[in-house]
Amino acid sequence: MTSVQQQAPSKARYWVVVFAVTLAVLAYIDRVAISKAAPYIMQDLGMTKKEMGRVFSAFALAYALAEIPGGWLGDAMGPRKVLMRIVIWWSAFTASVTMMWSATALWINQFLFGAGEAGCFPNLTKSMTIWLTQKERVRAQGIMWMSARWGGAVTPLLFAALFQIMPWRAVFFVFASLGVVWAVLFYRWFRDDPATHPSVNEAERELLAPNRNLAGGHGNVPWGKLIRSRSVWMLWLQYFLVSYPWYFYITWLSTYVKEYRGIQGEIMSGVYAVFPLLFGGIGCLVSGFMIPRLAKVVGSTGRARQVMAVTGFVGAGLFLIVCMRMNNPLLGMLAMGMSSFCNDLTVPCAWASCMDIGGKYAGTLSGSMNMMGNLAGFVAPQVGGIILEQTKDWNLFIMTMVGSYFLGAFCWPLIRPTVALEENH
Repeated sequence: MTSVQQQAPSKARYWVVVFAVTLAVLAYIDRVAISKAAPYIMQDLGMTKKEMGRVFSAFALAYALAEIPGGWLGDAMGPRKVLMRIVIWWSAFTASVTMMWSATALWINQFLFGAGEAGCFPNLTKSMTIWLTQKERVRAQGIMWMSARWGGAVTPLLFAALFQIMPWRAVFFVFASLGVVWAVLFYRWFRDDPATHPSVNEAERELLAPNRNLAGGHGNVPWGKLIRSRSVWMLWLQYFLVSYPWYFYITWLSTYVKEYRGIQGEIMSGVYAVFPLLFGGIGCLVSGFMIPRLAKVVGSTGRARQVMAVTGFVGAGLFLIVCMRMNNPLLGMLAMGMSSFCNDLTVPCAWASCMDIGGKYAGTLSGSMNMMGNLAGFVAPQVGGIILEQTKDWNLFIMTMVGSYFLGAFCWPLIRPTVALEENH
């Protein structure tokens, strides 16, 4: 027996999950922050709901446009350099929200902020593709997305508490500084190739040896294969359809709780606004941990992802219908929370499928999928702003979300979630 066979693999690879989790939390706190501060911003700048809807959409538009470039940069340069740069970039624009003087200036700020955040999850996905075994990836995606959702969930309460002790502008500076700290620590620790990391022993290098061809630069993306792949097209479409309703939770939710549900006061409205993202985080975790067990029942990981995702889409639509019929604010928000839970059963399925289908091009494929999701994020807040401005009918807005969920259920039977790009067309 060799010394490597006798040696237990080190656990350095799990630090990649720790960095992913902390950045996911910071990213969602930073992006949800403007939703919580929206009433103050609209008052200070004299903005209407329609103008605020356009500001929300500016983030999503830039996020969508920069997704593929952000993912491609991770494939070409490696996630170490890319993540350090983009986190410092978006932290600068988090801080500069406090300096905006008009709706137009705020739109530009959020556009540039969105361009920075765009590379976050594709490059985290790329880093986990390199550093984790195939069996660990979907569970890691579930943990990361749970953390992201919970970061967004606690933001209303966190900001409500911080608003009691400091001006809203100071809160943005606090979270911008946390992003800079993360970027410095990540750059010092992370390596694009695990084999070069001093904390990785020989046994862990051997464990991760199948990933060696995924490390390093891969800028020569096979765009033709991407475009010809039915699975890729369906991944894009389903992520648009799941993101359209989800963007409600990070844009209009705080306003909905106050205006439609009648919950006033920062603390109480923050408590009610917690449910969708809190339950969504649980959905991510449940999905990530249940898929391996479900795979044993249905016979394959790919089939398990399909079943989980279709269940999530249908369940999310049904619970939103229940939400609209609930006059009691608490029951209504619990139903919306369950819709978000079902929504996020689909998320680890989609991102893990990007890893398996994309392989060494996982950054580009996940970036293109997230681009489609954020095009939905560009559309949804503006649709909401127009509906609310013209009809003041929150349920009409929510019905468009129900339709999006039901359409999404038809995509997953057409996806081959574990078949690599070279074969998946």
